Amino acid sequence: MASRGVQGLEMSADPERVHETPPASGAVTIIGAIVILLVYQGYSLSIVGVASPWIAKSFALDQAKLAELFAWMSLSAFGALILARLADRVGRRRIILSSLILAPLCAAGAALARGPALFALFEILISAMLGGSVSSAIVLLAEELPIEQRARGQAFAAGASAVGGVLGYVVIPFLLQWGYSWRWLLAPCVAGMMLAIPLGRMLPVDSRWARLSATNSVSGSHFYDIFHPLYRRRAITLLVCAALDTIAGSAVNGWLYFDSVSIIGLSPQKASSVIVAGMGLGMLGFPVGAWASDRFGRVPTVMYVGGAAWLGAFAFYWGPPNGVTWPLTWLLAAYCWFKIASGVMTVGANSAATELFPAGLRTTMIGWQGIVAAAFSMLAQVMIAALIGPLGGLTNVIRYLSLLGIPSAAIFGIFIDETRGLPLEVAAKEKAWAEAKDLSSAPRMGVAPAQD
Repeated sequence: MASRGVQGLEMSADPERVHETPPASGAVTIIGAIVILLVYQGYSLSIVGVASPWIAKSFALDQAKLAELFAWMSLSAFGALILARLADRVGRRRIILSSLILAPLCAAGAALARGPALFALFEILISAMLGGSVSSAIVLLAEELPIEQRARGQAFAAGASAVGGVLGYVVIPFLLQWGYSWRWLLAPCVAGMMLAIPLGRMLPVDSRWARLSATNSVSGSHFYDIFHPLYRRRAITLLVCAALDTIAGSAVNGWLYFDSVSIIGLSPQKASSVIVAGMGLGMLGFPVGAWASDRFGRVPTVMYVGGAAWLGAFAFYWGPPNGVTWPLTWLLAAYCWFKIASGVMTVGANSAATELFPAGLRTTMIGWQGIVAAAFSMLAQVMIAALIGPLGGLTNVIRYLSLLGIPSAAIFGIFIDETRGLPLEVAAKEKAWAEAKDLSSAPRMGVAPAQD
C-alpha cells in the first residue's frame, strides 16, 4: 500500500535552516567514527546471547530462569531513554564519549560477578549506556551527512553493528577449545575504553545539533513532545512497530544459539559456523537496503522486504523437513534469508526513523522506542517461559512469535510518511515545529509573539 506523503506545505522550509553538508573528508571521518563505535557496541551487546548456554551453567539456571534473567536485563532501556533525552539536550558527542568511558568499567564488573543478580545489574548498565550512545550515533549520521548519503551512512552503521555482533560467535569456540571461561568474552569490552580518545577527535564539535541547541525548538522541547499533533501518528506507529518487532526479535535472536546448541543438538563449532555464515552473508542486506531506500523509498523497503524477513526466521525454527539430505543447509539458508532481509529492513527503518523528527526530539524518539522494546522484551521472555509447556517446547513458542513481525511491517507501510529525497528539515517538519514551540512559549493574556 502507498504511504502518506509529507504535506506539501512543508516544502517551504526556511532555506537558512538547511544544514550545509560537510566536505567529503568530514563525512568519511564521521562515518568512520560511527563504524568503530558500532563494532564495539555490536560485540558488547551480543555477549549475553552468545554465552547464554554457559551463563546458564555458571549460574545454575534452567530455561525458564534464563528467560527471567533476560527479561530483567531489558530494564536497560530506561537508562537508554534517559541518555537519549540527554543527547537532545547536551549533545550527541558528549553522550557517546561518556558511554565509552563508563561502559568498559561495567564490563569489568560483569566479568567478575559471581551471582546472576550482580551480573544482570552490570549488563543492564552496559546496555543502557551503549543504547544511548548508539541512538546518538545513528542520529548524528542523519544530521551530518548530505541527503544522498544518509541511507548509505545507515547501511555502514548497521553493517558495523552486525560485524561486532558476529565476533562473539567467532571467539567463543576458541575460548572453549583452549579451556577458557566465557567471561573472557568481556575482555575486549573492557579494553574499549581506549576508543574514547580517537573517537573524540573524529566526532564533530561544530555539529547541526550545536547550531540549533540554543533555539527554543531544541532547548524548549520535552520528552513527551513526540506525541505533539505534528508527530503523534508517526510516533504511535513507530512504537507499535517496535512492540511487535521486539516480541518477534527477542524470541528469534535471543534464543538462536541456545536453540542451536541445546535443542537442535549442533556442536558449538557447527552452531557458530551457521550463525557466522548467516551474519556474514546477511551483511549483503545493508548495501541492498541503502540502494532500495534511495531507489524505491524507505517505506516500501521496510514493508515488503521486512515483512518477508520473518518467514526466514519461521523456517529456521520450523527446522528441516523429514527426509532432507542436508539439514544443516536448510538451517543456513533459512538463517541467511532472515539476516539478509533483516539487514535491508534495518537500513530502511533507521533511515526513516531518524528523518521523521526534529533535532530536539530525534534521539528522544529512539529512546522511546527503546522503552517500548524493553517492556515488550520482558513480556516476550515472560511469554516464552509461560508458553514452553502449553505449546510443547521452546522451539514452538519462538516459531509462532516470529510471525508478529509481519503485521509490524504492514503497519509501518500504511502509516509512516515517505522521506526519500527530502531535506532533513522538510522531512522532520522542522519549520512547523519551530513555529509551534515559539507560539507555545509566547506570553499568554492575548499578547502576540514578537515577529522576526
